[in-house]
Amino acid sequence: MNKGKVIVVSGPSGVGKGTVVKELIGSNKDCALSVSATTRSPREGEAHGVNYFFITKEEFTQKINNNEMLEYAEYCSNFYGTPKDYVLKSVEQGKNIILEIEVQGALNVKKIIPEAVTVFVMPPSLQELEDRLRGRGTETDEVVGQRLKTAIAEIKQAPQYDYIVVNNTVMQCVADIVSIIIAERQKTENMLDFIKGVLNDENA
Repeated sequence: MNKGKVIVVSGPSGVGKGTVVKELIGSNKDCALSVSATTRSPREGEAHGVNYFFITKEEFTQKINNNEMLEYAEYCSNFYGTPKDYVLKSVEQGKNIILEIEVQGALNVKKIIPEAVTVFVMPPSLQELEDRLRGRGTETDEVVGQRLKTAIAEIKQAPQYDYIVVNNTVMQCVADIVSIIIAERQKTENMLDFIKGVLNDENA
């Protein structure tokens, strides 16, 4: 069985990466969203190991000290992060694990797992991104302006990613990412065991 891949997806707020990732996972049975660990309490309907791995702050700190987290961040006095062991075990089982994380976290993952595939989702233009942010109808002009400044800073980091996909439409963006996953899995270095198996059959 071929190993899966770690696929890291990033992009500025409003680019639609959450929708793209949801569609990618829903339409591809060999793709799964990474389950994060958190120190916050479970909300109604959430299950341990499904929505999150719910652990104590002491446990989370220990995992950080033991280098057991691929990336982590603190938000509203709680920690959130990606457990390394869970991701690597899932990949060994042939799953493509999708991490939807911000730029700094993505670059940290790439340092720890160099074979991880990083994908940056771009808007067609900054004007289109602004239109999408305003289209939400939930944010003030000041907030939209701040998000655009943050987006520009994030887009400047895009050249550090392995691939750039443009989210003109969700379905095309998903198709582009699927093509990337297929190409990555068919790389010669990932097919050496298959080649050996074919040759062993010949010698049997």
